[in-house]
Amino acid sequence: MTAPAYSVVIPSVGRPSLRILLDALRAGAGPAPAVVVVVDDRRVPDRPLDLPVWDLLQVVPGPARGPAAARNVGWRATATPWVAFLDDDVRPGPDWPAGLAADLAGLAPSVAGSQGRLRVPLPAGRRPTDWERVTAGLATARWATADMAFRRTALVRAGGFDERFRRAYREDADLALRLQALGWSLVQGARAVDHPVRPASRWVSVRSQAGNADDALMRRLHGSDWRRRAGAPRGRLPRHAATTLAASTALAGLAGLAAARAGRRAALPARRAARPARPAGPAWARRAAVGGGLAWLAGTVEFAVARIAPGPRTPAEVVTMAATSAAIPPAAVAHRVRGELSARRAGPLLPAAVAVLFDRDGTLVHDVPYNGDPVLVDPVPGALAALTRLRAVGVPVGVVTNQSGIGRGRLTRDQVERVNARVEELLGPFDTWQLCPHAPADGCGCRKPEPGLVLAAASALGVPAARCVVIGDVGTDVAAARAAGARAVLVPTPVTRPDEVRSAPAVAADLPSAVELALAILGGRR
Repeated sequence: MTAPAYSVVIPSVGRPSLRILLDALRAGAGPAPAVVVVVDDRRVPDRPLDLPVWDLLQVVPGPARGPAAARNVGWRATATPWVAFLDDDVRPGPDWPAGLAADLAGLAPSVAGSQGRLRVPLPAGRRPTDWERVTAGLATARWATADMAFRRTALVRAGGFDERFRRAYREDADLALRLQALGWSLVQGARAVDHPVRPASRWVSVRSQAGNADDALMRRLHGSDWRRRAGAPRGRLPRHAATTLAASTALAGLAGLAAARAGRRAALPARRAARPARPAGPAWARRAAVGGGLAWLAGTVEFAVARIAPGPRTPAEVVTMAATSAAIPPAAVAHRVRGELSARRAGPLLPAAVAVLFDRDGTLVHDVPYNGDPVLVDPVPGALAALTRLRAVGVPVGVVTNQSGIGRGRLTRDQVERVNARVEELLGPFDTWQLCPHAPADGCGCRKPEPGLVLAAASALGVPAARCVVIGDVGTDVAAARAAGARAVLVPTPVTRPDEVRSAPAVAADLPSAVELALAILGGRR
């Protein structure tokens, strides 16, 4: 079975490993990608990326707002049915392209994505460090975008990655849960990449606690059981909260003791001498300082031991674990509180709420009456540029076409499907195809100027018909849009009647102009 066309998107912050990845991709056996898009997501691109000379390589600037935003820029710069995402620090094997092709071939239309297998090489001859064990957890992570291929239609329907996730942490699980909520499924493929452990400072585990803010957003968006559905481990936040509370209690007790001591020092020496000796501070403060301190120490020691025991137990690792085990609980709680405050008003990421639908013959491609031959497919000037413009801004695109040649016996459905496939080869994938096979005398509700095709396309895309623009070349296209409650733009051709031009709500000279007009309409500017 022929593998579908695919593109590769690699967000990068300029790691040296990017060149290793690209060299491996270029040398890989199997179907080559249509394009490899590297999103240069460095905040300050002070030097050129180290890139091989490769005609399939395209570099686009990223917004420097995290990997979710960078991936959105990348996939919207492609036009293939599948988009494979790789992190810039993975190393695909020599057969990765062939493995991807095998994983994607024959997938059911309901499958939105295929995950590759991540292998994390660990050092031989010693136990892994804490950071190495954390990285090794990627091998069992679900839907990790270190190697994840998504169907383009699914990305469009879901609205892409949620750019509120600014770190490489939960944006992959969020997208997976949204796709599943839309009725898609995700599968595990057989291909594999290596994910080496990156060098990191001894405080990396403290900095990574920022992910607790993303957990707050996940709970807000997907409910309290999101971990179970995403296959995410529960973590130690409740224990961190208890340890932090114990530390706060101890500090409050010490503050109370200090305040009492300062008050006694301020008293008159004579009165102080006349009074009998009193205990050093209020009883509550002593109990809080001692009890809280012991509870904090117990929680910190338990956490440190749990991290030290499975590791190499070298002096440097023990010191690092002891220091970070004291710093992690308050950092985790502070980030979670920050996340809860930020997520209070967060609503779900809405899928694309607009769409542009095209007539096929005379609009996207030159009209060949009853065409059943893919060789005769010839796009009109500007068609690819117009579609690329829409895809770049994440607007779903569809086709609504009358094919009465089927009902008249002039064509078979298979011939029409092969012509449609050729259209996609030349112009890129469409998010929905809706065709009417009936003859005019059949009296169906789908043949334009009836609204059936437009309504079906809007339903398939999850977009209200009123938020769709239909672009066509004749009056029946405009009439179908009006009947469905959609807007319309007419692009006249020699077959367009003058009265159809006069009565059209909007007219454009060519397809790129029609798309700009459609975007203005959908943006409320027309």
